[in-house]
Amino acid sequence: MPSVVIIGTQYGDEGKGKVVDYYAAKADLVVRFQGGSNVGHTVIVGGSTYKFRMLPSGALREKKLVIGNGVVVDPERLIAEIEELASVGKKPDLLISERAHVVLPFHKALDRLEDSIKGSLKAGTTGVGIGPAYADKAARFGIRIIDLMDDESLRERLRLLVGLKQKELRDVFGSEDEISESDLLSLCRGFREEIRRYVGDTSEYINDALDKGKRVLFEGGQGTLLDVDHGIYPFGTSSNTVSGAACTGAGVGPRRIDKVLGVCKAYTTRVGGGPFPTELQDEVGRRIQEKGQEFGTVTGRPRRCGWLDGVALRYSTQVNSLDSLIVTKLDVLGGLDRVLICTGYEHEGRVIRRFPSNPKVLAHCTPIYEAHEAWEDMERGEWTEISSRGYEALPQNAKSYLRRIEEIAQVPLCLISVGPERESTISLVDAFG
Repeated sequence: MPSVVIIGTQYGDEGKGKVVDYYAAKADLVVRFQGGSNVGHTVIVGGSTYKFRMLPSGALREKKLVIGNGVVVDPERLIAEIEELASVGKKPDLLISERAHVVLPFHKALDRLEDSIKGSLKAGTTGVGIGPAYADKAARFGIRIIDLMDDESLRERLRLLVGLKQKELRDVFGSEDEISESDLLSLCRGFREEIRRYVGDTSEYINDALDKGKRVLFEGGQGTLLDVDHGIYPFGTSSNTVSGAACTGAGVGPRRIDKVLGVCKAYTTRVGGGPFPTELQDEVGRRIQEKGQEFGTVTGRPRRCGWLDGVALRYSTQVNSLDSLIVTKLDVLGGLDRVLICTGYEHEGRVIRRFPSNPKVLAHCTPIYEAHEAWEDMERGEWTEISSRGYEALPQNAKSYLRRIEEIAQVPLCLISVGPERESTISLVDAFG
């Protein structure tokens, strides 16, 4: 049976939460493999809105949920989400990797301080400690979930970390904040008691499930253009957000992945600093922002909005080996005079068709657009009615726009979203078929 990876093809916020929730109906396991509480996935069911930052978005389907070794876990946020689900009568069937690293309070403090000194290189961090936690992991100072379970190991690692982090706060940032080793120990012991029953060897569990023919859905966070290696460095995140990270972040081999699906908005948005060639700083951009409710799930910050960037989309198709594409928020563009797609960049008198690795070049690229006729604006109920009737019920101009996206991405569409609710979805292909 197939295993499917879902990733974002843009700057995150593509609507992966809804997509994962939709496909989780036919999955046996839903696995998070990277990122942490900086990921914000929103799912709307029956008029209620749920926002997940640590739990996989399949939580509302009551499937087996796995947090893989590649995730940096904020135990405080995770426990809060478990309690939030319990308040609506849902008990997550959860397994957390004992190899996953832990985000602690000093990581959050350092995150905010580090971003404050970056000036023009500021990425606009969420301030929830992700970068410093991954930095400790790479430097081999980190505390893993398995260390929380062992008091002796926990004491030893905290003793080393507290001294290092206290010195960093004082000598580098001039902060007078005190880190109490005893308070941290007490906090970590509390986390241990809350999550102990969920901890195990997730790699073994996932591989065993695949051996038994179970359907596994791997849920990526953020988007390809924020990837620490393949994104717009340094204006991105601290983890690998591309499809290959599903293997390293969940502990499965590349031959165990059957399909890769990329999620793409019908336009482009991003939060935080960094170049954004197709950004709209006019009335159209503000209209898209308002109609699309483009505000960050984690921070609440307004998202920058722009036309669909076909150059970036082709790049994402390449680095992720996409099998199919999912287009979300098609409804938001309804009612515009026209819709544009960027098919190339102009830079210093020459045309660029590939996505630049140099952010300075990208910042000075002028998009080359092609124009498409728009389609009528409709109420949410009308879009839901179209969803129930299928692809052919879409406005003709919307279908033409979607076909052009397929041509640019060079992969077929498998799903179209025309509203935030589950039912506002048009499925073209069974992801697990």
